Amino acid sequence: MVHKKFHLTLSQTLSLGFVIIILIGSLLLSLPIASNTHSSTNFLDALFTATSATCVTGLTVVNTVTHWSLFGKIIILLLVEIGGLGFMTFAVLLFNIVRRKVDLTSQLLVRESLSLSYTGNINQIVFLVVRLSLIIQIFGAGLIAIDFIPRFGILKGIGFSIFHAISAFCNAGFDLFDNSLVNFQTDPYLLFVISLLIISGSLGFIVWKDLLFYRQTHRLSLHTKLALSTYLGFIVIGFFILLLTERNFAENQSLTIFQRLVNTYFMAVTPRTAGFYTLPYSKISLGGLFISMVLMLIGGTPGSTAGGIKSTTIGILVAKVWSTIRGKEDVTMFHRRFSEDNVSRSLTVVFLVSMVMVVATLLLFITESVPTKFGLEYVMFEVVSAFGTSGLTLGLTPNLSVIGKIIIMLLMFIGRVGIFTVMFSLLNTNKSKSAYRYPQENVLIG
Repeated sequence: MVHKKFHLTLSQTLSLGFVIIILIGSLLLSLPIASNTHSSTNFLDALFTATSATCVTGLTVVNTVTHWSLFGKIIILLLVEIGGLGFMTFAVLLFNIVRRKVDLTSQLLVRESLSLSYTGNINQIVFLVVRLSLIIQIFGAGLIAIDFIPRFGILKGIGFSIFHAISAFCNAGFDLFDNSLVNFQTDPYLLFVISLLIISGSLGFIVWKDLLFYRQTHRLSLHTKLALSTYLGFIVIGFFILLLTERNFAENQSLTIFQRLVNTYFMAVTPRTAGFYTLPYSKISLGGLFISMVLMLIGGTPGSTAGGIKSTTIGILVAKVWSTIRGKEDVTMFHRRFSEDNVSRSLTVVFLVSMVMVVATLLLFITESVPTKFGLEYVMFEVVSAFGTSGLTLGLTPNLSVIGKIIIMLLMFIGRVGIFTVMFSLLNTNKSKSAYRYPQENVLIG
């Protein structure tokens, strides 16, 4: 009898790697030493927290400040860092430390996890990613420390600065305050620094590489041009819409006009998968909730610490629509033509994500109870937030049932690992060309 040797595909290896990291984090967080009460944490709650941290989301079922001990918070921070940069980045770094050669499979996994279209010198790429990330986070922590040390003292101020710099850069949204950054509404300096860290992490390493080497190459790739234009464009659009919809800042007499503008700008940046807030989302208007859900769903750019369907995906679809209504066959932007594969993958991403969120929303409507003061938005906001790895909530997450927690965990996992990676893992998909093609025929559309 002949036994077939079992081989994992790249997608399955990536998915399994994230699962292993989450399980290790869950076991550590369930230990008595990880909680302030020195008692074991319910494994499901530990699993939920580890998933949220590794998938850089920030949704929590227990209070991060009061429940976890210093050990627990360090574990959460490590999971955030690993999840943000990708576990394969750390694996390659470890190979180099122990002077082991990085095999072809590991190189392909790094390329897949960082959304690189080419392999190149994988060691140089990984060292660039790690070095750039450390520089930004250390510099960000230093800027935050200028604000935090006078407030909290040297040790606590430095600790808080490091924690929030990492959380902001990795777009995780975990904080060490009971109400995120609500107490810092009148601190434009801190909000501006946090927002810059969020943007730095969610732009993606490919974009940063192009920007850093621009003086040598004197050109930006189509990906970088599209990523920058769409990402910054959505921040501007979100800012002006939120400026119109949110009267809470205007009615707050303690805020100056400048402070209101900074808070509104912060609200336009943070839904892009960061999870911090200066105004509880339960107090935001329906218009504000809607545009926040749109921003959460879009997310950041490929190869970044952010989730969502990605700004470049929306950019390609907008270009496709514009080309179609003008009767153009090619989808172009910046004097370049997008490939058919780019367009079809973008359409597939939007369709698959829509189906996943529809099913998840329906299941949560069945399993969870909605407070009388809320409507459909109570569940829909949570679903979009989980998939977009945003970490914002209207209050559903702390009150989730067992089934609800599992659904939200799956959404966070899919949002971080990627819809294609998860689908390819489940279906054991490998790219291959069919030996034959069926005859082509058109159908009526629209």
